[in-house]
Amino acid sequence: MTLEIAVQSAGYQDEFLTHFRSGFTSTLRWHQFDRLWELLRTQNPEGWYIYAVGEAPPETRCTAAQFFKFLEEMAVLLRREHDEDYCGIVYADNLSRPSFVKIFDPNNLGVSCGYSDNPPLPGWILSRIRPVDLAAATQSASRKRWWRRLFS
Repeated sequence: MTLEIAVQSAGYQDEFLTHFRSGFTSTLRWHQFDRLWELLRTQNPEGWYIYAVGEAPPETRCTAAQFFKFLEEMAVLLRREHDEDYCGIVYADNLSRPSFVKIFDPNNLGVSCGYSDNPPLPGWILSRIRPVDLAAATQSASRKRWWRRLFS
């Protein structure tokens, strides 16, 4: 690997991790989630990476069809499995101009709110920055089957 390629590779990794660790705003209520999802549906679907944490991070951006399918299926999954009167498990870097969205798995929340020395990783990430492997995460077999079925 040439030095230039190594620097570029490290650059996107640093950019992703810096952004991943930066400030995010929760969609605390379902109407906020709905507003974010509508915004994502109506903005340009090109340029997004869809990363299922625990799987290999994608090397290429998703297609518009994959992006819309993910939004649709994720909304169904969250409403079905997070049977609460609040959402609170979807976070965006900017609720009016999102470029990075963390979605926590309703079945693996741990201590996602509040302080923890080992907070859970999100289950899925939508990002305009190419993701890096967040290898500490492990998904259940049912989540892996759900993810693989989504685009097969």
